Amino acid sequence: MRLLLLALAAAVAPAAGLNLQMPALRGQTGLTDARFGGKKLVVVTGTSSGLGRKTAAALLRTGKYHVVGAVRDLDKMEVVAEVDGFDPDLFTPMHCELNSFASVRAFVDELKEWKAAKPVDRLICNAAVYQPSLPYAKWSEDGHEQQMQINYLSHFLLTSLLLDDLAKAPGARCVFVGSVTGNDNTVGGGGVYPIADLKKLDGLKLGAKNPISMFDGYNFDGAKAYKDSKLCLAMLSHTLHQNYHKQTGIAFSTVYPGAIADSAMLAGKPPLDTSAKLPSFVKAMVEFELNAMRRIGFGQDMHADGLTGEAEAVSTAQAGGRLLQAAHDVRCSKSGHWAWKEGDAAAEAAAAAAAAARARAAHTASSRPPRRFGSGRSATGSRVSSRSGRTRV
Repeated sequence: MRLLLLALAAAVAPAAGLNLQMPALRGQTGLTDARFGGKKLVVVTGTSSGLGRKTAAALLRTGKYHVVGAVRDLDKMEVVAEVDGFDPDLFTPMHCELNSFASVRAFVDELKEWKAAKPVDRLICNAAVYQPSLPYAKWSEDGHEQQMQINYLSHFLLTSLLLDDLAKAPGARCVFVGSVTGNDNTVGGGGVYPIADLKKLDGLKLGAKNPISMFDGYNFDGAKAYKDSKLCLAMLSHTLHQNYHKQTGIAFSTVYPGAIADSAMLAGKPPLDTSAKLPSFVKAMVEFELNAMRRIGFGQDMHADGLTGEAEAVSTAQAGGRLLQAAHDVRCSKSGHWAWKEGDAAAEAAAAAAAAARARAAHTASSRPPRRFGSGRSATGSRVSSRSGRTRV
C-alpha cells in the first residue's frame, strides 16, 4: 500500500480549495483547567448513535473523562443523553457536521473557546457513513463524495486542527475507527469485492471534487468508496505516527472493535446483512488482521500486534467498551492497530501471556544479585497477575 497519500493530499489540496495541512507544533505545556476537576478531556465524533453513543457512555462510566460529543443533530443528542443518563457535568454536545469543512472549523473554534487552556487528551474519530448501494455519488457541501469526506477528509482536517492541542497533553491518544474492509490482505477486504485500492490516486490529484467521485479516478462505486475511506484512515494513522509521535508523544492508532451485529449503519446492507446470521467469513476477518496491518507498513517501533485473534460478532455496547479500552487502557498507550480475541482464543491467549509473564519474572529474579530480606520474604519470589480475556502479544 502506498504511504504517499498525505504528501499528495498536501500537494493537490490547495488546487482543490482545501487547506488540509498539519500545523507547525509548539512546545508542550502542562496546562490544566480547574473546572474539569482533573478529568481528561476526550472528543468523540458521532456520539448520538451507534458505536459513538456506546463509547461515550463507557467513557462516562469511568468517571475519569469529560466527553465532548461532536454531532450534527444537537436535538437528537439531547434526547439520547437524557435517555442514557449522561451526566451533564461530564458530557458536552457540540455541533459538528462532517459533511462540511466550514462546520469542522467552527466546531474546533467553539471547542477551543469553551475549554480554554485545557488540552485535549483523547481524540476519537468514530463517525462514518456507509452507502454501498447508491448507484450514484452523493456530494458534500464542499463537492467531495460524501463517504470520503465524512469518514476521512473531515477527520483529517479535525486531527490537523487539534494536533498541536493534543501535543500539550501528556500521554495523548488519537484513535481512528478502522475496518478490515479497507485492507485487501484480509478476508473482508480482499475476499469481498470491490477491493479497496487507491491505485495511483489520479482522482485525488485532480481534486476529487464533483464530478470526480473516487480517489483512484474511476467511476463511482459506493461500497468501494467506503472501503477506500477506511484504507485512507489506516494510512493516515501510520503516517501521523511516523511524522509526529516522537516529536509530540501522541499515540496514533486504528481500532477494529469487531463485526457489530446490531449496527444500524450496516443493517440490511451488503456485504453484511445483520438482520440474518453473519456470514462465516466475518469470523475470519480479524484472524488475518495482524499480518495485514504489517503489510501496509506499520514500522517496527509501532505496537502493531494489538489484541488480534479470532473474531465473533459483537454488540454495539461491546464494541463501545473496546473503543473505551483503546482510549483508556495502559496497554493501548502505544501507536498501532487494535483488535480483540474472542472466546476460547482469548482464554488461551491470557494463559499464554500469564505463562510468559511468569517466565520473565523468573528470569529477572534469577539474574538479580542476592538480596537480603526480612522474615517471610523470598529473594527470588515474585507475584504475577493476569487479566483474563484480553492480552497483548
